[in-house]
Amino acid sequence: MSFKGKFKPKNPGKYKGDPTNIIYRSSWEFKLLTILDAHPDVIEYASEELIIQYISPLDNKVHRYFPDFWVKKKNKEGQLETVVIEVKPKYQTVQPEKKQKATKRYIKEVSTWMVNSAKWKAANQYCDQRDWKFMIMTENELFGKNV
Repeated sequence: MSFKGKFKPKNPGKYKGDPTNIIYRSSWEFKLLTILDAHPDVIEYASEELIIQYISPLDNKVHRYFPDFWVKKKNKEGQLETVVIEVKPKYQTVQPEKKQKATKRYIKEVSTWMVNSAKWKAANQYCDQRDWKFMIMTENELFGKNV
């Protein structure tokens, strides 16, 4: 079952964009929105407001990537930093193991991995040019799982 909806921030002034139109597409995104909205070190945040162009390895064309979150926050040293965050299940962050037989599922996993890798490479380059950080958050970071 899908878990999606509109997030209603308790601190709408922290949201960069329209705070009445914050969409979450998973319970994991909802959890992170709740954390960002409440965390005292988060100065400003946005959800799917940033656009990064990338070239898809599937069709070799330019596409638009909307990372899940853009966050301006104070780091442990009290300095401001900007972080772009993608929320993904851990299994989607590692290259699929090669299979003897190319099933539909395996082909889809490889295609997803190839596109995600291209997006993340573009995001890393985009962030490096701005002295920002890019990170992928999985269930390990969101729920403290050591899987």
